[in-house]
Amino acid sequence: MKKEIHPAYNEVIFWDTSCDFKFLTRSTLTSDETDKWTDGKEYPVIKVEVSSASHPFYTGKKMFMDTAGRVEKFQKKYGKKS
Repeated sequence: MKKEIHPAYNEVIFWDTSCDFKFLTRSTLTSDETDKWTDGKEYPVIKVEVSSASHPFYTGKKMFMDTAGRVEKFQKKYGKKS
């Protein structure tokens, strides 16, 4: 492999904000925000909205999404013209 062409691959904390679940892994992503992990070290934090801890496929729970206003807005804007 060529040197100095690959991005840095460091440990980061991914934080699923929807269910307050955190896990430590390695990634090329980085962040200015840091958090202390159970080992006492500070790691960059990447916030995500969905992970295996909150995704309906993995949890078996259905999530209710509020789409009521979106459908009416779409119909009003693009509905059939009379």
